[in-house]
Amino acid sequence: MPRSVRDHRLENRTARLKLPVRAEPYWVLISEGFHLGYYRGKKLAKWVVRYRPPGRAGGYEKGTLGEPDDYSDADDVDVLNYGQAQDHARKWLTGKTGVEKVTANYTVGDALDDYLNAFTGKDKVNTKRRADKLIRPILGHVHLSKLTSAQIKKFLTDRANAPARLRTGKGKEQQYRPLETDDAKRKRRSTANRDMTVLKAALNLAFNEGHVASDAAWRKVKPFKGADRAKLRYLTDDEARRVVNGAEGVFRKIVQASLLTGARWGELRRLRCVDVDLSTATAWLQETKGDVPRVCYLEAEGGELFKQQMAGKDGNALIFPGPTGARWNDAQQIRRMNEACKAGKVSPPASFHDLRRTYGARLALRATPMAVIAEALGHKDERITRRHYAHLSPSYVADTVRANAAGLGIVEKSNVERIAEASA
Repeated sequence: MPRSVRDHRLENRTARLKLPVRAEPYWVLISEGFHLGYYRGKKLAKWVVRYRPPGRAGGYEKGTLGEPDDYSDADDVDVLNYGQAQDHARKWLTGKTGVEKVTANYTVGDALDDYLNAFTGKDKVNTKRRADKLIRPILGHVHLSKLTSAQIKKFLTDRANAPARLRTGKGKEQQYRPLETDDAKRKRRSTANRDMTVLKAALNLAFNEGHVASDAAWRKVKPFKGADRAKLRYLTDDEARRVVNGAEGVFRKIVQASLLTGARWGELRRLRCVDVDLSTATAWLQETKGDVPRVCYLEAEGGELFKQQMAGKDGNALIFPGPTGARWNDAQQIRRMNEACKAGKVSPPASFHDLRRTYGARLALRATPMAVIAEALGHKDERITRRHYAHLSPSYVADTVRANAAGLGIVEKSNVERIAEASA
């Protein structure tokens, strides 16, 4: 019998249970290119194995051996201690019997479960919604070993061709947003790409843990090109005022707040009086898109708005409550935003997120450094800020081109001027 490889981290359950939860297994080298691994997730643990022949390019072939004896006594079949796990790993290497036994009935649904259990990224609620509502009903029953590229391509195409669901009253037939414009189709392809990102992440984790021998089925399927191209919308100062004038009641206040702070809808609707310090003109946004709290800086007009909204309220009170006094929901915002644009004669109509973009654009047009705009908007990466706003900021390239590119004398001057729309 081969000699057992020692590793103080994995040799007994006491040591293993002290290891931090993580996505990558704890590997121990058995022989060249051959490793036994202990995967410790939030809700489960597994013995896994990987092998890559010496000198061969590419990734490892991987497999799953069984459960560790962390909480149950080892039986050398389904529950393995450290020594038994090494024995099963060697059997797997010679005959692959262990991996066939464990992964034969492993489905896409199982992959989604394992991915969600191990998920540590941002926006888990939306990720779970995509997995459970959109992916699982279509592909959840498919055995991972039998999943084909054709099935994945069909899923991606069908998601892109499916119109977006609209909010529909109880008992009424589901309504959908028509796919009539090129931009509407682009948005659906973008949504399909995001669904595919969740699916591929789950399948890649399953492959890395050895539940399937190859990732070729989904690696060959590429997302739609150009679908995630941002179509940016910034309001002029006049349009911004008209949207504010068109907004009614308490909705006007939260519109003003977005234009004056650049905060997102979700950040503003959750903001409470205790989160704002008027003496330093700052607001502490605790529930953000990336789950990383950040500071929002108030200028004079924004400070005055917050002062008025906080007057007479206790610390736990919402600064921008909805029409019922409770927190706003998305459906209440969308309809009122469309009505505000219509009343203010802003066409095409702006979304609430365009108010945030307008704040960033106003900073860029006044030559604010990109790093400052990124900090003010809570961007994790300055590249995002540059992609959205750098073209608006005065630059040496733009100034030099305009100063030195001579005209050709092919356009006659005219006294015709565009008539601005009247303010609401």
